[in-house]
Amino acid sequence: MKIAILPGDGIGTEIVAEAVKVLKALDLKFELEEAKVGGAAYDAHGHPLPEATLKLAKESDAILFGAVGDWKYDKLDRPLRPEQASLGLRKHLGLFANFRPAICYEQLTHASSLKPELVAGLDILIIRELTGDIYFGQPRGRRVSPDGHFPGAEEAFDTMRYTRPEIERIARVAFEAARKRGKRVTSVDKANVLETFQLWKDVVTEVHAKEYADIALDHMYVDNAAMQLVKEPKRFDVVVTGNMFGDILSDEASMLTGSIGMLPSASLNDKKQGLYEPSHGSAPDIAGKGVANPLATILSAAMMLRFSLNQPEAADRIEAAVKKVLAQGLRTPDIYSEGTTKVGTREMGDAVVKAVG
Repeated sequence: MKIAILPGDGIGTEIVAEAVKVLKALDLKFELEEAKVGGAAYDAHGHPLPEATLKLAKESDAILFGAVGDWKYDKLDRPLRPEQASLGLRKHLGLFANFRPAICYEQLTHASSLKPELVAGLDILIIRELTGDIYFGQPRGRRVSPDGHFPGAEEAFDTMRYTRPEIERIARVAFEAARKRGKRVTSVDKANVLETFQLWKDVVTEVHAKEYADIALDHMYVDNAAMQLVKEPKRFDVVVTGNMFGDILSDEASMLTGSIGMLPSASLNDKKQGLYEPSHGSAPDIAGKGVANPLATILSAAMMLRFSLNQPEAADRIEAAVKKVLAQGLRTPDIYSEGTTKVGTREMGDAVVKAVG
């Protein structure tokens, strides 16, 4: 089992180090190889996704990814910015299905911004289509506006696009996931305004009727879905949506759990090769301070074991260890509350290692 370790920027190096420590504690046979990505790769090689890093990613069974980005790179041309590494990996590896679970652990119900009774027992799986939509659609760019309210003015434009096969495959991923959970799928769109999402709604409905009649399906506009996530989050089981809507809704869902520092994610291709990363960013404001929460990255490693490396028992061990550590009252600053014990990044990782053993 070959794992590419891509820590990236900011707190990425700190949190990935703790996840690697936990993986090594499992006493399984891994081949781990590290490479630079994002801003760190730009500084060293002049590009956020060097050929050597991409080659390593392609040759690996799975990728453990930290985070990329820093304000100091914001003035670079867009193709050279750290975030292009994430987009490049998705494109070159065909990572079209993004899994973002939002689980509120019993010990963290009071860390949520919502009332405990709204989030206790929360377990949502958001499945985001990851290689299409407005993030990848062409044409895009800047020009002098030829029409509209201000012809002759500078304008920017992006293109929202989805093909039928793209929608069909992500719909099947969602329905298959629902079969192993609560057998309910909510498809989120904006079909009342956008032609792209009228096609999305039509195709999801067709796939459901032909192949997954045993799964309950409902459709919801994205603005209503954003409201319902706050009003009645436990009404959701599996949520499937496009790239941009999924990006926004999964971050909203993360705060229901108490902290985005608790939210892992997996991005898979059709070979089950995957990139595993926390849902949060590089947080340059706290980088190097030893206070970042490593649990989302550690839980991402558990997802990696389950989905790409066929080690479900090891994944269970890590998830059980995280629950045990939380039950012991250990908290990084983002999830700290009165009566618990505040610890740093390394201390939290050490505690999970001990609990795994």
